[in-house]
Amino acid sequence: MDSLVGRNKEQQSLLQAFQSPESEMVAVLGRRRVGKTFLIKQTFKSIDFEFTGILHASKQEQLATFTQKLRDFSGSSYKTKPKNWLEAFELLKQYLKTKRKKSKKIIFIDELPWLDTPKSKFTDALGYFWNDYAIYNNVILIICGSAASWMIKNIVNHKGGLHNRITKRIELNPFTLLETQQFLEKQHIHFDEYAITQLYMVMGGIPFYLKEIQNGESVAQNIDRICFDKNGLLHSDFTNLFASLYTHFETHLTLIKALSIKWKGITREEIIKQSKLKDGGNITKVLEELQRSSFITITYPFGKKKKDALYRISDPYTIFYFHFIEGQKSVKQGMFINLMRSPKWSSWCGYAFENVCFYHLPQIEQKLGIKAIYSETSSYFFKGTVHKKGFQIDLLIDRADKVITICEIKFYDTPFTITKEYAEQLRNKLALFKEETKTKKMLFFALISTFGTTPNSYKNTLVQNEIKLNDIFT
Repeated sequence: MDSLVGRNKEQQSLLQAFQSPESEMVAVLGRRRVGKTFLIKQTFKSIDFEFTGILHASKQEQLATFTQKLRDFSGSSYKTKPKNWLEAFELLKQYLKTKRKKSKKIIFIDELPWLDTPKSKFTDALGYFWNDYAIYNNVILIICGSAASWMIKNIVNHKGGLHNRITKRIELNPFTLLETQQFLEKQHIHFDEYAITQLYMVMGGIPFYLKEIQNGESVAQNIDRICFDKNGLLHSDFTNLFASLYTHFETHLTLIKALSIKWKGITREEIIKQSKLKDGGNITKVLEELQRSSFITITYPFGKKKKDALYRISDPYTIFYFHFIEGQKSVKQGMFINLMRSPKWSSWCGYAFENVCFYHLPQIEQKLGIKAIYSETSSYFFKGTVHKKGFQIDLLIDRADKVITICEIKFYDTPFTITKEYAEQLRNKLALFKEETKTKKMLFFALISTFGTTPNSYKNTLVQNEIKLNDIFT
């Protein structure tokens, strides 16, 4: 268990299920490569039966692999070849009956969505196995799936034998910045917080990607090798990832591409226009699936109605891919070193850091001292008129204590300096926000930056709260 970084809460949930006096069915959800399998294998060193679905395999191929796994775990030669999943689970039941142990029998079935091939009736057979045997025989059944939307629809909200059978639901999220730092340090890689943030802005807190970071290479060298070298892990992973998660992944890619035109997000109406797809239930389904898998986030601009919701890409590597890899005539090692010197990279860093801050809202609220106060986060955009200049607010926190915290987010490699011009723009922005929204709440201004703000009179009069990068590493 010492190899785990973070995951304390999730591991405790698994152990509680194992130690409970009743049988437990635990569903572990999370995007692919976030560490679900690693968590389970680090928590339970001895598993009584383990089986993983195979992508794009037929029912007969899945059944053959299932039977072979039974042979491996039991040490017996099963001559019977199950024709369907009911017979396969009957063989599993007979094997488990031979296990003479007081503690719970642990069954781990991974990549469940890949097992539910057309007309296989896999979930029905699983439900029967649980209701007929497992629930009465001191079993912990752990089921995993990277396609979170499938897991929720077909397992958590199952209308047949699995209805209301999930006893614990664990959602595994990507690492935070602090957990990313801890993960790298376990690999004897010691980057400073600024360097780790740059890595995080590109590949997020996905352990499978972070394992590719090599000691002795700079941030630029690591990103160049992993993303731009033809043998790099992320060089061709983008399309493969979607193909492994969704049956008809082309629609998902089309919508993601439509969303990539604006960093700040677009409305559903704009998505339909950009993607040139027909509006309807399928679009709703695909958007929900992308949200469940943490590729996109839905935000509600301050003061707007639900129909004005903005859909934006929130997965770091997806953002990076569409800005620097997709559409390139050729992608080769060495490209990123040059990209880092370009204005395009500087501009992208601003948005990417903003995305990182949205993911670390609990840490920001902790620093602001408002974690115990109910709040809603959003952004704000004013197009402007003939007489009023347009503006946008990166992040605002609408609090129940009659305060709105307006946040500006700055990504620089030095402390940020509030100039006379910037101070004037900020005052006008706050005044216009109050005028346009007609809010009666008090406005507080918070500046989120990498290395803080240079002390001067403008900072003293304008900034109520300052959040530095090291405050987010908590």
